[in-house]
Amino acid sequence: MCDQNHFDDDLKDYEERGLVTRKQFGALLGAGVSMMLPAVANAAPVMEMDVEITTPDGKADAVFIHPTNGPAPGVLIWPDIFGLRPSFRQMGKRLAESGYSVLVVNPFYRMKKAPTAPEGGATPIQQVMPMMQALNATTHATDAKAFVAWLDQQGPVAKNRKIGTQGYCMGGPIAFRTAAAVPERVGAVASFHGGGLVREGDTSPHIMASKTKARFLVAVAENDDARAPKDKEVLKETFAAAKITAEIEVYAAAHGWCPPDSRVYNEGLAEKAWGRLLELYSKL
Repeated sequence: MCDQNHFDDDLKDYEERGLVTRKQFGALLGAGVSMMLPAVANAAPVMEMDVEITTPDGKADAVFIHPTNGPAPGVLIWPDIFGLRPSFRQMGKRLAESGYSVLVVNPFYRMKKAPTAPEGGATPIQQVMPMMQALNATTHATDAKAFVAWLDQQGPVAKNRKIGTQGYCMGGPIAFRTAAAVPERVGAVASFHGGGLVREGDTSPHIMASKTKARFLVAVAENDDARAPKDKEVLKETFAAAKITAEIEVYAAAHGWCPPDSRVYNEGLAEKAWGRLLELYSKL
């Protein structure tokens, strides 16, 4: 979970255990300096453009990256609490090079255009927490519908293929709710160190997701699992009861291990999670 009180202690612990593979580069990425991700084999040529999308609450800024060699399945990426920034542009481009038309959105567009975190993944969480707290199940659903509808209007998006959606940290629950908001279009959902997937009430992301027919990949951080050990079992039981295919795994990494500008980035396990994502999307 995005909790500054736990995060600093966890960072120290994971550094001492040698489970953090890159340090002190979040500020560089926040300033626009690229950190290279592994190259894509046989990468498709891609085009990248900044776009604005009309939603019921205003104009959302986003980046759209797609192969230039024909329509491809659409993917909607929900960033973590640090928002749309160079590292997520890079992740979106990498996915596009693997054959997908990718929309990476600024979930905080109501309050501020991207970048919303001045130091990228190294920004103190308390600086960005109010923006996350301003969002809720209703905004998640209205945004999801607007963004999926926009994707379906784009020529580079294959209309005869389902859409995938993935979320990181707070984006995990939003990805779940995206599937519930547009169940006829979303065929695959991935959550990486998602916080708050299991909550009380009918608007809990896991309850809403269980009413869809999508396939799910849920990659859980070790320290999140330690604080909420029952959540993974609830997810497994809920999806099994709904006859939904779901891969749910706890990774020996800290909350936030996937984005390359994270202070707890773990390259080996981030690559494992990325490989599982590509396997999930191969069935779109």
